[in-house]
This record gives sequence, structure tokens and C-alpha cells, in this order.
Amino acid sequence: MLEQIDWSQVNWARAQFALTAMFHWIFVPLTLGLSFLLAFFESLYVKTGNESWKRITKFWMSLFAVNFTVGIATGLILEFEFGTNWANYSWMVGDIFGAPLAAEGIFAFFIEATFFAVMFFGWNRVSKGFHLFSTWMVAVGSNLSALWILVANGWMQYPVGMAFNPQTARFEMENFWEVLFSPTAIGKFTHATSSGFLLGGLFVVCVSSWFLLKKRHTDMAKKSMAVASVFGLLASIFVIFTGDEAAYTSARVQPMKLAAMEGLYKGETNAGLIMLGILDPSHMPGEDDDPFLFDIKLPGALTLLANRQLDTFVPGVDDLVYGNDAQGIMSTADKISQGRAAIKALTAFKQATNQDDAQAALNTFNRHKEFLGYGYLTSPEQAVPPVGLTFYSFHIMVMLGFLFPLIFLGVLFFLFKGTLENQTWFLRFAVLSLFLGYLAQETGWIVAEVGRQPWAIQGLLPVGVAISDLTTATVQLTFFMFLTLFTVLLIAGIRIMTRQIALGPEE
Repeated sequence: MLEQIDWSQVNWARAQFALTAMFHWIFVPLTLGLSFLLAFFESLYVKTGNESWKRITKFWMSLFAVNFTVGIATGLILEFEFGTNWANYSWMVGDIFGAPLAAEGIFAFFIEATFFAVMFFGWNRVSKGFHLFSTWMVAVGSNLSALWILVANGWMQYPVGMAFNPQTARFEMENFWEVLFSPTAIGKFTHATSSGFLLGGLFVVCVSSWFLLKKRHTDMAKKSMAVASVFGLLASIFVIFTGDEAAYTSARVQPMKLAAMEGLYKGETNAGLIMLGILDPSHMPGEDDDPFLFDIKLPGALTLLANRQLDTFVPGVDDLVYGNDAQGIMSTADKISQGRAAIKALTAFKQATNQDDAQAALNTFNRHKEFLGYGYLTSPEQAVPPVGLTFYSFHIMVMLGFLFPLIFLGVLFFLFKGTLENQTWFLRFAVLSLFLGYLAQETGWIVAEVGRQPWAIQGLLPVGVAISDLTTATVQLTFFMFLTLFTVLLIAGIRIMTRQIALGPEE
């Protein structure tokens, strides 16, 4: 039970994983987006024979290489942490979680690493056509890599295609295709990759705007911005649709996360979508007072988002924790009771000394196994994620998501009018927009991962049960080691990239 767990160690392990994942996520989305922009730039070079497109491609490629290298280093650390800090998790679901990670190494990382060498070092050593093919393969490989990682993550958020083996107390894969094509996995892949394309567009717009402000490399900057803005605009529109689909999927399989995203405590029919709001930080589940100090809602929009139709009910935190008989929602207390019955039956099954007792225990376990993870919770309120952090992260991400298409449209509008170089205020804002892009990326990660707490695997395995048998001091020590390492890597990466930007493209 969770009362026997050292929560200090759990929270330090959580902090270390969050540190590593959020640092890794600084580099991944830019790799996804910039890799395709490189392919577009080089395709224009091969198609037109214009040497300026070759210089443009090589310049952005030099920045891509720095980002790509640091991203790989942090990604390797992230995968090893599953073994060091989350050994019980790895033991219980390694058969399932390991499959997409292995596929990522075999079918994706191998492609991108192989063709990256040709792309970066192969200029004038291989034919134009093969070099262009290599650049496209780096883009395809990078995004395939994201596919497998997000399939693994999507399974944690919506575990399908598996069965629990009571003999080994492990979850085992039964249907690989169900894992690969689960709505959560597809939704996470399309939303994460399209947001990466958006960030790639913002990155090129930001750096190019800086060149225009400095009156340097103006032709290269405007050509880069034209391609990046079209790419970024299409991606940002797609991000809005995939984000809407991700929220709809959350309503189906993670209703508690959606309730936290909207700060919805009391479920409603025709629930409104919060456009702007400030949560009362003292509000707790089960209380009757208004959870908002201030809010502006769009009537009925949350119901439409969650259920795709009006006049339907969207459950809130209180409905999911304390139950709602009228809406047929089971309370978390009842789920805890059934989960404990499943754990007790599993223990009896393992200790049974004859076939009849073992079969009776197994039958009892099978009746309650759907709620196995809830049996480890000590109170219904433990099933509630940090509502404030999830709510504010979600709304910051959404607001920025609607801002980015306007930035790309602005670039295209001023380029069409031929006045972009004279729009100093706009160029300065475009430089800052890159940091807003990273803010949207990180808040998106918080919504996805903090919003599903306390689960390592939704409904089946709380994070408190997933940890390794380590001391708090050990996890603290490695946390600060990684913090130091990541800080050094980040400073080094930024210095190399800013130096390369200052040098500019080859003349």
C-alpha cells in the first residue's frame, strides 16, 4: 500500500524524470520541424540549381546538427532512468513498453543516424540526388523516432492490447497493432509532431528576423522566412485540430485529466469552456464554493469539445472522486475497494497450495482486476492530479497556439507587400516568439504528464508503486548531477548555436 512508500524518494524520482524529459523536450520538437525545413530548402536547391538555396540549407543544417546531437544525449539518459529510478515499472510492463522503444532504435534511430552522416558530411562526396534523399530520410527517421516514443507514452496514458499475467505479476502484450494504433498514441503523435513543425518554423523566423534587424543576409533571411512561414502556418492550423482531438480523446479515456485542464470540479450539462480564469488555490475536492476567483466562459463549448454534441454531461473532479449515480459514474472509493479485493485475491492466488484454492482466487481477481491500480491508493483524493498546474499550463498552451498562426500570417503579409525589413516592431516580436514557442512546448508536456498523475500507467500502476528500491539521498545526488550536466549542455549548445548564427551563412 502507498502508506508504506517513501514519498520523498518518489517525489525526487518524479522531479528527476521531469527535469530530464523537459530538458530533452527543448531539443526534440526543433529536430522534428527543422529536419523537414532542411529537406524543403535542399529540394529547392536541387530543383532550381540556385546556389543561394544550397547556402541556406547548409546554414540551417549547421544549427540542426547542434540541436540533434544534444537531443540524442539527453534522450539516452531518459531511457536509462526507466531502469534506474523506475525498476518496478520496468519489471511490470517491460514486455510492452520495451517493444516500441526497440522499434525506435531499429527502424527509426538507425535511419536518422545513418543518413545524418551522409547529409552533414556528404556535400560534394555523393550525388545531389542521393544527398537530397539522405536529408529527407533524416526528416522521416526523426519523425519515425518520435512515433515509437509517443506510442510508448500513449500506452501509458491508455493501456490497451495487453493482459495481466497473475503467475508473473506482469503485464504482457497481446495485440501489438492495438498498442500502435490506439487513439491516444495516434493523437499524441500527430499533435506532438505538428507542434514540432510549428516550432521549427518559429526558429527560422526568429533567427531570420534577427538578421533583418541587423541588416545582414537579408536575401537569405527573407527566402528562409517565406518557406518557414508557409510550413509553420500549415502546421499551426493542424496543431489546433490535433489539440482539439487530443482533448476529445482525454474526455473518453482520461476524464480526470480533462477536468483538471478546465478546473471543472462540479460536472455540468452544457459545460462552458474557460477562456480566462484564476483558480482559488485553497479550493479542495468536495467543497461547494466556487473554485474560481474570476473566470470568463464560452457557454456549452466544453461539452461540445468533450462529447462532440450539446446537452450532454461532462464530469468534474468531484463526480469522478465521489461518484455520480445519476450519470452512472462510480466513485473512486468503490474503485479502491475493488482494487484492494484484486490485490488480496492475487496474493491468495500466489499462496494457494492446491488447484481449487488457486482457481477460486483467480476468479475473484478477474472480477476486480480492472481496478487493480486503485487498490494501492490510500484515499479517493489521491486520484486527483495537481489541478492548478494542469489548468494554467493548458490555458497558456492554448492561448499561444492561437497566436502562432497570426505570426506566420504577419510574416507572409509583409513579405507580400515587400515591407518586412521596415517592420522593426514586428521583427522584434518575431525574435521573441521563439521563446513563446518553447513555453508552449513545455506547458504541453506538463498538461500531458502532470495531468495524468498519480498514474505511471493509467488506472493500473500508481507512480508510488513503480519506483526502484533506492534511498532518497541516492536520487537527490543523481538529480543534482543531471541538473549540473544539463545546465552545462544547455549553455554549450546555446553558445555554439549563437556563435554559428553570428557567423551567418557562407558567402
